[in-house]
Amino acid sequence: MANPEPLQALVTGANRGLGLALTRQLLEAGHRVIGACRQPGRAAELNHLSGDFPGHLRVLPLDLSSDASIGELAKEAALVAGPIDLLVNNAGILHAGERFGRLASTHLADSFRSNAAAPLLLAQALSPQLAEGARIANISSQLGSIANTGRFRTPSYAVSKAAQNMATRLLAAELAPRDIIVLALHPGWVRTDMGGDNADISADEAAAGLLRVIASAGPADSGHFLDWRGEPLPW
Repeated sequence: MANPEPLQALVTGANRGLGLALTRQLLEAGHRVIGACRQPGRAAELNHLSGDFPGHLRVLPLDLSSDASIGELAKEAALVAGPIDLLVNNAGILHAGERFGRLASTHLADSFRSNAAAPLLLAQALSPQLAEGARIANISSQLGSIANTGRFRTPSYAVSKAAQNMATRLLAAELAPRDIIVLALHPGWVRTDMGGDNADISADEAAAGLLRVIASAGPADSGHFLDWRGEPLPW
């Protein structure tokens, strides 16, 4: 996201995979980043970036399952940074190996909380600190597309991502008077711990594509469901 003025970004799930790649590329472009993750003390690669980009990265704790943690992150962000120009709701979970007939309510509740409710609640908590004309990128998935669903797979993840897409539309409507653009973005099938080694693209490729889409989005794109190349996806 090349910009003549440095942006202030906040990226959740910044300690690994796509979140780490997004954080690194934002820092390399000269922006400032708050990198949020569950256990900052164990985020070795993320903390290493603090040394590479002194004064440009703050690492803060965030537990998506905790309302208190979301509230504390919002309070801490207000203390360590100015207005937030970009919020990337990247953190999420996928329960592997689910089968019909053996679904667990705990998996469904956990997935909904982390993948759908937490991004909405975090955007709400950070709303007073969002700059006019800011952007919110909710990292979604094509598995959350109802129109494209043809078989039973990753049910907890798929249901929660479909709900996250609705949260994107709701946020887009609520924040439009402030010229804040809200996007639901499918990063592609990415080689991460979640995507696996056989996925199509690297985290760096996905991050670069997503940042291009975010940077080029205009008000007419707010509330839309796009992939990492900017192509629209069906709801």
